Amino acid sequence: MDYGQIKSAKMKPSKFPEQNTVYAENQDEYGNMPAFKDEDGVVVSCWKLTFRERLRVLFRGYIWLSLMSFNKPLTPSYMSTKKSDMFENPL
Repeated sequence: MDYGQIKSAKMKPSKFPEQNTVYAENQDEYGNMPAFKDEDGVVVSCWKLTFRERLRVLFRGYIWLSLMSFNKPLTPSYMSTKKSDMFENPL
């Protein structure tokens, strides 16, 4: 997949109170991703959907996830619409 296709997505990473790092800072080809990283290496990021994307999720019920593995094994991934799922009941 061409990164230009990914970059055109409307959904954007969002800052949040618990964040303690920014991934890809100063890497224009990726864009900044505010995140929280704990001592065990669990990383949480928050993404803001556009109004149109929220309607799409409401009516279709799907969210797609694309991960860059760089041909290495995937790490466990988890998605949620609730912040408490990430901080009270992590993986």
